[in-house]
Amino acid sequence: MNEIDYKNLVPYGDTTGDGAVQFSFTFPVEPSPKAQEAAAQMVREWGFSDVKVAHMSSVGVGFAYFVIFGRAQRGVNFDKVEVPELTGQRLNYKEIDKRILEEIGRPIRVVGANTGFDAHTVGLDAILNMKGFDGDVGLERYRGFYTVNMGSQVLPAELIERALKEKADAILISKIVTQKDIHIADMKDVILHLRKRGLEKRFILVVGGPRVTHKLALELGYDAGFSIGSYPSDVAYFLLEKMLERIGKKK
Repeated sequence: MNEIDYKNLVPYGDTTGDGAVQFSFTFPVEPSPKAQEAAAQMVREWGFSDVKVAHMSSVGVGFAYFVIFGRAQRGVNFDKVEVPELTGQRLNYKEIDKRILEEIGRPIRVVGANTGFDAHTVGLDAILNMKGFDGDVGLERYRGFYTVNMGSQVLPAELIERALKEKADAILISKIVTQKDIHIADMKDVILHLRKRGLEKRFILVVGGPRVTHKLALELGYDAGFSIGSYPSDVAYFLLEKMLERIGKKK
């Protein structure tokens, strides 16, 4: 294996450093030789070389779908990339449970929901429901968590009222639908409702979803953002650490 140049990190395809990438996109034109060349030309103008159209097909009247291969000519200096990250130990639910009950002395109370018009609860259920995800049990399974799953299409005002009623320590929001950045608008809406009531510091605020990053969550006023690859135990451990911080017991 070739040595990796972290000061000029490029994509990996068949061999280290080959810069191979794959694109997929749709043009609002019928599939044709002209459409195929236009797609390839656009990718070349982006600065990619060795451009090949691997697939072209119709995706409805007046639309052509493409899969295109190419090679990146420039990389990124990986050593200079800075991004806020969620760090912490990987503990199983029994270890987290033990610490919650010993160090906090009571269950952490969590209310979760999909807000706005988002009706996709797969992410929310994966974190909260007892069965969890990929062998990692959900927060309902823990003795150290009391959870309320409000489901989908919950208005921010309803979520906040339920969190107050349940004396919640944390609010967990899942955002799956992302078209036209609706997930960002919905995330901002929750923060706006909290600020209007002077409650922005009342709860630990956690958001998750495929287009959510920890950096984005922090920028919008949340305490943490979890994305693809996150497990219930990751969320559980963060909530444990945040609760210990709030009560002044974090080491």
